[in-house]
Amino acid sequence: MSGKTEAVRGAQSATPKASPPQSVTPTSAARAAAGEDDSADQGSQHWQRNLAVCVFGCFTTIVAMTLLLPFLPLYVEQLGVTDHAAIAEWSGAAYGGAFLSAGLCAPLWGRLADLYGRKLMLMRASLGMAVAMSLIGLAQNVWQLVALRLLAGFLGGYASGSIVLVATQTPKSRSGWALGVLSSGVMAGNLAGPLIGGFLPPLIGIRWTFFAAGAVIFVTFLATTFLIKEERRRPGPRNTRPRGGWGAVPDKGPVLAMLATGLLLMLANMSIEPIITVYVAQLVPDAGQVTRVAGLVMSAAALGSILSASRLGRLADRIGHWNVIILCLLASAVLLIPQAFVTTGWQLVGLRFLMGLSLGGLLPCIASVIRHSVPDGVAGGMLGYSTSSQYAGQVVGPLAGGFVGGHFGMRAVFLGTAVLMAAGAVYNWLSRPPDQV
Repeated sequence: MSGKTEAVRGAQSATPKASPPQSVTPTSAARAAAGEDDSADQGSQHWQRNLAVCVFGCFTTIVAMTLLLPFLPLYVEQLGVTDHAAIAEWSGAAYGGAFLSAGLCAPLWGRLADLYGRKLMLMRASLGMAVAMSLIGLAQNVWQLVALRLLAGFLGGYASGSIVLVATQTPKSRSGWALGVLSSGVMAGNLAGPLIGGFLPPLIGIRWTFFAAGAVIFVTFLATTFLIKEERRRPGPRNTRPRGGWGAVPDKGPVLAMLATGLLLMLANMSIEPIITVYVAQLVPDAGQVTRVAGLVMSAAALGSILSASRLGRLADRIGHWNVIILCLLASAVLLIPQAFVTTGWQLVGLRFLMGLSLGGLLPCIASVIRHSVPDGVAGGMLGYSTSSQYAGQVVGPLAGGFVGGHFGMRAVFLGTAVLMAAGAVYNWLSRPPDQV
């Protein structure tokens, strides 16, 4: 009997045991084909500290890029330009030059981040901006000012680099919330920059304002260098590594939808910029209050986005990023319609604030969808293209708003933008993958 028992045991041990079935989702299969492991879904163990440093860095660098807006014409005049029309033209060229070069270079820096590390690109951006901002304070003529602003945009890109780092180092289940917090830091910088630029030059002078901005950004460089810890993913076998750029993206539809959505977001924010003061003048009887109300209208949307970005990002982590994108676009389209028919300035301020609340969820969700739709090895490049599309919206928005307002009336600007946002919601509805429905 014992011999039979041993024989049965031997036969059982010789028979291969059936392993339990393993579920392989398309995402994990795609990641395996790209030579990546599922540890990327868990994120870096330092992701919270990385997020805190990136929020601080985004805030300081965006403040430095925008603080010169209130005193830029005065600085241009100090540099030797006396004609009023020329002052306006040079001021526009100097202010927009930084964003133009930043938008053109964003895909390049994103691709280099994929190849050489995201932290390295943040160190480059913060040190480059610290040097460029200090040099702007040493400009001797207006040509040098414009050239140095172009250099600042070229060397910068801290905010777009932070999006890449946070998106790739944060657990996917928390990416919406983390990117929402980062977006709040960016919006806060856009809001605080002109305010700081309004009161600092009278205290320390225009040139020392640039030196102070450079010093603060150098602190960002030090924090980035010594506090951020990036976990580099182990590459797969050489023959399984993905091609760079668009060739590595298996489904380009979601990425293209996010590029269009980013452009629409900035277009909706910026389309009323050229007409806002004139529009407010029709609503406010006291001419002395026009500029104050116009300033509130411009900042109300940014304030709303600051308050809602992280909350909508957390909601997106629960109900899906595509759902939040579609809802935000629809809500903004609805809120744009009454803006065309307001009768007081405070009504416009309130509606712009509500619109900011609805738009606050778009930036984190756009980055999250791109991050989830592409292999880790090309995430930086794709997020760089997303940044460029948003800069394009910042350029197209004011141009389109000024043209439509001048030829068809100011109400047409709000109504036309509402149609575009509704079309964007429909486009996202049709573009989202079947597993996101």
